[in-house]
Amino acid sequence: MTEEKQKYYGADAVVDSLINHDVKFVFGIPGAKIDRIFEKLDHPTAENAPQFILTRHEQNAAFMAAGIGRITGHPGVVITTSGPGASNLATGLATATTEGDPVLALSGQVQRTDVLRQTHQSMNNTAVFSGITKYDAEVQDPDNLSEVIANAYQEAEADKQGASFVSIPQDVTDGEVKTAVLKPLPAPILGPASPIEATMLAARIKKAKLPVLLVGMRASDPQTTEAIRNLVRETHLPVVETFQGAGIISRELEDDFFGRVGLFRNQPGDKLLKNSDLVITLGYDPVEYEPRNWQLNPEQSVVVIDSVRAQLDKNFQPERELVGDISQTLEFLLPYMKGFNMPEESHSFLGELRDQLKLRDEPPALTEGQVRSHPLAVIAAMQERITDEMTVTVDVGSFYIWLARHLRSYEPRHLLFSNGMQTLGVALPWAISAALVRPETQIVSVSGDGGFLFSAQDLETAVRLNLNIVHLIWNDGHYDMVKFQEEMKYGTSAAVKFGPVDFVKYAESFGATGLRVNRAEDLANVLDQAFKTKGPVVVDIPVDYSFNHDLGEQLLDDQLR
Repeated sequence: MTEEKQKYYGADAVVDSLINHDVKFVFGIPGAKIDRIFEKLDHPTAENAPQFILTRHEQNAAFMAAGIGRITGHPGVVITTSGPGASNLATGLATATTEGDPVLALSGQVQRTDVLRQTHQSMNNTAVFSGITKYDAEVQDPDNLSEVIANAYQEAEADKQGASFVSIPQDVTDGEVKTAVLKPLPAPILGPASPIEATMLAARIKKAKLPVLLVGMRASDPQTTEAIRNLVRETHLPVVETFQGAGIISRELEDDFFGRVGLFRNQPGDKLLKNSDLVITLGYDPVEYEPRNWQLNPEQSVVVIDSVRAQLDKNFQPERELVGDISQTLEFLLPYMKGFNMPEESHSFLGELRDQLKLRDEPPALTEGQVRSHPLAVIAAMQERITDEMTVTVDVGSFYIWLARHLRSYEPRHLLFSNGMQTLGVALPWAISAALVRPETQIVSVSGDGGFLFSAQDLETAVRLNLNIVHLIWNDGHYDMVKFQEEMKYGTSAAVKFGPVDFVKYAESFGATGLRVNRAEDLANVLDQAFKTKGPVVVDIPVDYSFNHDLGEQLLDDQLR
């Protein structure tokens, strides 16, 4: 027994590697092929060991890890067992890689002697994940565990961020490790892009008639956000955000903000991009909003400022690329922009777009006896109650179009969308991550009645952890984002209607608070009650989606294919 305690196992090396990388939370579900790691996590001997969060589905665990990654910029960690435990990660890791969220995923594997046999839960793990992760490897020796984890973590964190996957055979986890665990290397610090290019860009901006900033996912870290705000504060260059760039422009700079672009067309931001003769992209990734949908002006020049080279296509061939640390590049550019004023000829057009932004957010008046709430009424009620420090996580559905278009956010990484993959079920798991990272704030998550049940089993996790999450369900009884697009294409819908669920009773059965908006006029009072209630709250809001056909007319053609 004494000799057993003195052994240093592969599982110890895994946990110590996570400690060395300052991992705060680990999400997952245990199983026989990897249970020694869970034993070490759930009964830690080190004070700074990560907190283990037991989830109710591996896919949700992957979403939670991705939520940590998106909010903090450092890999969230998920650990699962072999076979279906590993394969259930696929959607979460594919979403993370596509949308630039750093994740480190570890999964169990059968012992090495069984890998090539048709045995219980034997699966070629790395083959499954090779196309949807940045890095995948299977550890073949206990002494290599630490270095593989270090490389996987490093690759997940490097731009473009995404998911790394490590498969660990059971006998590697249970094997004895004789080498020291690697210490993590500090991430390399990039310098600014070429100073000559920056001075040339300053001159180019000053010559432009309507220069515009398009800010995206890789511009949402604190340093880059501050550098962008400093530049806009000095120059009042008009700014358009992608969905994942939400909140980069602060409340004080709202007059320089012209909305978000992505998915739908004819937004004020789209009109601004179309009429601009110089678009400067900052940390923009094509998956956020394909260039074919916004670069419509053949006379337009595009300059890229990013930490990685641009992905070129026939619709996106930048005039120049400034590659380096984005914040340092902007800091170098700023002195050359002192005294800059937007050209007089652009003022009238920008004023018209500002007016359009304000007018389109107004909800219609209530009618007598109205049961279902208008989408803009729900958003207006949310906006009144959501403060700048609160985090809002958004699932995918018709409501996601309305929220991306109308809900304002003034801090980066506080309004989260799945745009590149449009994955159902992310909202509640992301909300759990946000509540763990930001425990002193209220968290709001939003889903449809269809998408909610993709991940609703982890409402129990939120209850167990007593997290302050208000989850709003926009309820219409259909997969409506599919429904209204089918009706536009075929004149009718198919396979989108499902049966009703009593979400109040559902919430209560998990130990959460359940509320329902029975009349549209009660919306404000019900939301006030929800925001005052401690712990998880589920609010069922019947929504009137009859306006979606007008909304659908503005969807991009390639979204209806």
